[in-house]
Amino acid sequence: MDSDPEIEFIEKDSGMSSLGGSKDETPERRTAGPGTVATTSNDDAQNEGENYDDEPDESFGERVLALSEMFPETIRNAAGSVTGATVKSISALYTFTCNASWIFFTTSVILFAPVIFETERAQMEELQKSQQKQVLLGPGSAMAQTGSPSLPLIR
Repeated sequence: MDSDPEIEFIEKDSGMSSLGGSKDETPERRTAGPGTVATTSNDDAQNEGENYDDEPDESFGERVLALSEMFPETIRNAAGSVTGATVKSISALYTFTCNASWIFFTTSVILFAPVIFETERAQMEELQKSQQKQVLLGPGSAMAQTGSPSLPLIR
């Protein structure tokens, strides 16, 4: 393999060699020896995609837990208390909004419903009077009396 011009040896110590038992051991890596990585220019794209195929995927919860261990406990507690206070305040605001809208709409119904009913009743009475005049005096008389006072008709 030393005579192959496409293989290039890169001397890198990533700190992973001390762990041993790497899942990504390929024939090129085994022949290259410890601490050296053999790569081919043609297979770089394929090896990058294959490096993590056999490792289990992390869930979102596992990633958040791992990230939370990076920060000191005081920062985690402060972030937790801010989050809790935000949730409580939004919940309280929602409850207040629901109660305020209930009070507003029920009060408006109680206050304005009688006014609406009386207006409707007055309109119905006017309509009934107009119909009675039309029946008693004829079709032309009911229309003449409903408008504003006008001049007498000239014949």
